[in-house]
Amino acid sequence: MSTDVQQILTEKMKKSISFLKEELNTVRAGRANPALLDRIMVDYYGTPTPLKNISNISVPDPRSLLISPFDPKSVNDIEKAINMANLGINPSNDGKSIRLVIPAVTEERRKELIKVIKKYGEEAKIAIRNERRDANDTLKKQEKAGEITEDDLKQSLDEVQKMIDKAIKEIDLIIAEKEKEIMEV
Repeated sequence: MSTDVQQILTEKMKKSISFLKEELNTVRAGRANPALLDRIMVDYYGTPTPLKNISNISVPDPRSLLISPFDPKSVNDIEKAINMANLGINPSNDGKSIRLVIPAVTEERRKELIKVIKKYGEEAKIAIRNERRDANDTLKKQEKAGEITEDDLKQSLDEVQKMIDKAIKEIDLIIAEKEKEIMEV
């Protein structure tokens, strides 16, 4: 297989898998995790700024997060941003810091979360399969143009399939780990 096709395919698969991991980090499993707040943007003096850039986020115990802003004047803006993010968590503001208590997840909610993560996993698999199609099309065009032989094409298509199978196994593992994390009481 041409190294260009292999590199492009590898890069695209890595991006799909890392996007899946980012999506899964936003799924709340009943345990405090600072990644829960990664996508929150705070209107900081008129500029949308990531929460993690303007505060320190710590986990004092398994069910709570403590947000300590570097600028105490931004506490209300941070609280507003958290409320607007619709995380299902009510922030408590003491004037200097914000505490988020993560509620326990019910069995019904756990099942809903598993459906959500399976959907994310399926979307990642679809993206990987689309990348396979693109790589295969590129290889077939190279064969038509005479850049590679028919034998090289067959071998390259097999290599692409092996790479795709490996990526899909990795996605299945990631989803299984997240399911296990969600089902832990």
